[in-house]
Amino acid sequence: MIGISIGALSGCIPTPVEKDSSDSRHDASNISRVENNFNKDWLFNLDDDKSFNQFGYEDNAWRNVNVPHDWSVEFAFTQENTDGATGYLPGGVAWYRKHFTTPVSDQQKHFIHFDGIYNNAEIWINGKSLGEQHYGYSPFYFDVTNDLNPEGQENVIAIRVDRSRYIDSRWYTGSGIYRDVSFISTNSLYIPVWGTYVTTPEISNTQATVDIAIEINNDATIARDFTLTTDIVNAAGEIVATMDSTSVLEKNSNQVLTQQLIVKSPNKWDIDSPYLYKAVSKLSELTSGNVVDEYITPFGIREIEFDANTGFSLNGKALKIKGVNLHHDAGLVGAAVPNDVWRRRLEILKDAGVNAIRTAHNPASAAFLDLCDEMGFLVQAEIFDEYDNPKDKRLNQQERHEDYISRGYTEYFQKDGKKDLVASVKRDRNHPSIIMWSIGNEIEWTYPRYPKATGYFDMNANGNYFFNPPFISPEEIVKRFHESEEGEYVLAKTAKKLSGWVKELDLTRPVTANLILPSVSHITGYTDALDVIGYSYRRVIYDYGHRLFPDKMIMGTENVVQWHEWKAVEDRDFIGGTFLWTGIDYMGESHNKWPVKATASGMLDLAGFEKPSYHMMKSLWSEQPSIYLTTQLMEKSPYEVVDNNIVARNPDAWKTYVWFWHDVNNYWQYQDKDLIAVEAYTNCSAAELFVNNKSQGIAYLKDAPDHILKWSVTYQPGDLMVKGIGDCKAEDTLRTAGVFNGIDLTIDKSQITTNYNDVVHLVVQLVDDKQNPITFLDADIEFVVKGPAKILGVDNGAPDNVQEFQSNRITTSKGQALLILQGKDIGEITVFAKSANVISNTEVIKVTE
Repeated sequence: MIGISIGALSGCIPTPVEKDSSDSRHDASNISRVENNFNKDWLFNLDDDKSFNQFGYEDNAWRNVNVPHDWSVEFAFTQENTDGATGYLPGGVAWYRKHFTTPVSDQQKHFIHFDGIYNNAEIWINGKSLGEQHYGYSPFYFDVTNDLNPEGQENVIAIRVDRSRYIDSRWYTGSGIYRDVSFISTNSLYIPVWGTYVTTPEISNTQATVDIAIEINNDATIARDFTLTTDIVNAAGEIVATMDSTSVLEKNSNQVLTQQLIVKSPNKWDIDSPYLYKAVSKLSELTSGNVVDEYITPFGIREIEFDANTGFSLNGKALKIKGVNLHHDAGLVGAAVPNDVWRRRLEILKDAGVNAIRTAHNPASAAFLDLCDEMGFLVQAEIFDEYDNPKDKRLNQQERHEDYISRGYTEYFQKDGKKDLVASVKRDRNHPSIIMWSIGNEIEWTYPRYPKATGYFDMNANGNYFFNPPFISPEEIVKRFHESEEGEYVLAKTAKKLSGWVKELDLTRPVTANLILPSVSHITGYTDALDVIGYSYRRVIYDYGHRLFPDKMIMGTENVVQWHEWKAVEDRDFIGGTFLWTGIDYMGESHNKWPVKATASGMLDLAGFEKPSYHMMKSLWSEQPSIYLTTQLMEKSPYEVVDNNIVARNPDAWKTYVWFWHDVNNYWQYQDKDLIAVEAYTNCSAAELFVNNKSQGIAYLKDAPDHILKWSVTYQPGDLMVKGIGDCKAEDTLRTAGVFNGIDLTIDKSQITTNYNDVVHLVVQLVDDKQNPITFLDADIEFVVKGPAKILGVDNGAPDNVQEFQSNRITTSKGQALLILQGKDIGEITVFAKSANVISNTEVIKVTE
């Protein structure tokens, strides 16, 4: 059993003085820490010249951009110098430069913090090299105190980003400074970046113990006497616990102080009530009482347990993890994703009952994890996709290409692996949303001994691998494994090293990995490094794994979006849950499939529109009554009519469906007298179908092992309606549409600010003269946008759509399309859409500061 009630970090522990939380606080007016958003007014150049890093270089002709910025998504899709593995968008080499003035203040220390640059970045300030950062997903920062020009004078930071290896990943990465940048100034006595660690070792309904370990640096040339005051502040802004500690720190030294505070009647962080506290830590000069630094750490009070027999529990209650995998791109915005884009997508997933996210296959942005904290998502934070040996970026599994353009992180793993892992864990370990650390994804392919020992000759989605238990005994697997050559690198040793690095920083969460070959990994020492064992597409051996390795908790960490995957979890208390592949379609992993640029395995498409699989999972995961209709010509469906009953041609086919949903339509639009297969995905125990108010019969879930209600209906124009029976008050209607002569334009908000993270989503739906949606044909759409707006782009969600994102024109898919806007200046934006002579309603969006 793994619980969250683990003690705090060790360190220098002063004698604490606990204070009444009603005591007055120190005046914060002298606080010297200033954290400035450093995202605006960068200069960008897609050329490459070694002189670009120089202080005196004239860069007036460069393009002005704000970051986060992804230059790849600005280009047209092309097959020239691109690959479907990374979404048919180009890479290249580009430079960023930013001019800024050294602050005039009492601050003595200055840092520049990057949440992520993709990738192979070299950074200079005033012509001097600060260093390099190769991994595109981990945060990093530099102390630039001694590199700045005198106060009030200009500085230039120059960054070269080398994405010339444009197939260095198996999915779309984006290119550039695609996450937030900040400039931090502090006193010489300060709490460093990522310098706090909050744990809650004891929790009850009456009180919670909050341990906080705080790193403190003294970079002054003299010793400093100080008081460390930590206030715990609740969501209402009230101080609910406080403590002072006094200490002295010698010159040019650092220490870790630990404090323990008690929060009475704590509000627990939960998926339905994600309550957040803040630990406000202040450093004050002992003699003057002046506050010289303040560091704020958001956190949550919650308990997690992982048990090999009973699965996962949150705050003492058993909870199945209903998770999805998400890559870091978001369709038309690429990898530089405003918060509101993620918020919309996460809200839609949460409405289907999703309660967890696996960050496949890399650390997410800090902003994304903040949203998960705020919205109540559990997170499995993944760190690496490859270790010692590379994967084949085009074909997956082991490397089969030897070329420069597909060299990836393995080139730097031996040198940078610990640094990048430590940075990611230290940045993220205070997020209550994070419940596990995943040190790797399907790593076994890259170590030849593993696939050779399995007894499977291939990864065959038609059955060999996905749906058959091991063909050979564990003893034979052991024999085959140890008869093979060890090779230069040993996976078990690498995993042990990575797990150890994580646990040096955080003992409150388990370490896991996504195992593609668990029957081998269990017996080779790999799983010895793991607390929770993640199975990738191997739900068929859940019982096998639990029987042979009963002390390890097992769960699905990558599974297809199908009923059979959830049924395997639902039927077994010892399986803690699953993460489905995927929550949302993502660009990439589409080698040689032009014009298909994306992998359409998601519950939502690239534009965030719901797919049939979304509604199936909603019927399984949401407690709210739900029902969703689809139709298809009988001959195109998986069904046939036998003795007036609709039946599956292959009754067991549903048990082996993989990533993609079978072909169905969300419309009622066929030829007269066509025989139609109608499906309903629902959590109602029974439902009745009507055609033009005439009953077509009642179908029962107990009679549907595939969890799909179905009817055979002869088409006639009008209304197709399904209603839940009894207390299940859910219904859905498909209506025969007329001629396309209207466009319905809807927006998700009518007011935004000029903040980068604040966006408005505008959706067009083709309709007839009665406002009936038309989803069976498409039209070319032009968005007419007037006012202080920045068009982030357009998309229709289709995986084979290779129209440019950076446009105001789009051809719909299934009658829909999406436009995303930001506000540039204060004012009023008006938008309408048109297609030839058909014009939509006009929407007005107010832009404020």
